[in-house]
Amino acid sequence: MNAKKIIIGLFIAALTFTSCSDDEGVVFQPTTPTTETPLGAYENGVLIVNQGGWTQGNASVSFVSNDFSVSENGVFNNVNDTPLGDVGQSIAFYNDLAYIVVNNSQKIEVVNRYTFASVSTINTGLNNPRYMAFANGKGYVTNWGDSNDANDDFIAIIDLASNTMTSTIAVGEGPEQILTLNNTLYITHKGGYGQNNIVSVINTTDSSVSTITVGDTPDEMVLDSSNNIWVLCEGRPSYAAPETAGKLVKINTTDNTVATTIDFQTTTDHPKVLAYESGYLYYYIDEAIYKMDETDSTLPTNSFISQALTEGDLAIHSGKLYGTRADYNTGDSEIVIYDLTTTNLIQSVDLNTGAYHIYFN
Repeated sequence: MNAKKIIIGLFIAALTFTSCSDDEGVVFQPTTPTTETPLGAYENGVLIVNQGGWTQGNASVSFVSNDFSVSENGVFNNVNDTPLGDVGQSIAFYNDLAYIVVNNSQKIEVVNRYTFASVSTINTGLNNPRYMAFANGKGYVTNWGDSNDANDDFIAIIDLASNTMTSTIAVGEGPEQILTLNNTLYITHKGGYGQNNIVSVINTTDSSVSTITVGDTPDEMVLDSSNNIWVLCEGRPSYAAPETAGKLVKINTTDNTVATTIDFQTTTDHPKVLAYESGYLYYYIDEAIYKMDETDSTLPTNSFISQALTEGDLAIHSGKLYGTRADYNTGDSEIVIYDLTTTNLIQSVDLNTGAYHIYFN
């Protein structure tokens, strides 16, 4: 009798469990693990723009995977079976697209950023294009203009649907790096074929332009944790007397005024390239990389990494510091990667001629 009750009870419990499982959506069937479909051969890695030699038509893009197991030079050429052009300058990303600015070919090659398959070429209306940024659904490209005209420099506005230039904004001489913050453009004026000492501020709603005076030859810019913009000013070089020392200038973006200016010591101090990561600024001078807390008011006295780079680029990603080195006499180039914690060299990879800017894809 007890055994019969137990069997009946177990049967009822089994029915109840099955019914509850169906009602509550519990899945008992084995599931097939899902895997994310790769976006392309060039995701999860580093892209490097190689300038090539002036008038040589050998600009290129290199790829190095994040784990350094894969590297490839001449990516654009390999995928599209055509040369990239003359003097690779920079890359800008917008959604799944990469815009490769090719300076001396007066064009921008638009490709899928993960496959590098060609999408379009922007080759009308540009004149010595340099760098590109995006705001309000449009592209903005800095242009130096004609080397014989100090007053023809401009920002080209690109329609991203048609990949054509629709209009321009006149600016001072030598517009270089361009950065977007809250649909406002900040542009350093390195000077182009001359010298300059301003940052232009463009309201993309009405294309109005104002300027901020900083140090001589401003180039690289980074945003810090408070959305201040730090500008690395290289100073006037010796061939453009009077030679002046470099400066680090912090711009308060709430009112677009200079909040801090930190001078380098001597007129022969000309810092190059600037990076930012987790509260620290990194810059390169005198064959060494220096690290400075964003709250400091004086420059560091000791180098962070003693390493000869070039004025190409310095970038931080996932606890690693990346830098480019290029010998334009021999054509030798490489990217070097350091551990940010130990400062030890992790890897170096040979690249094509004129290794320049670094981008994480």
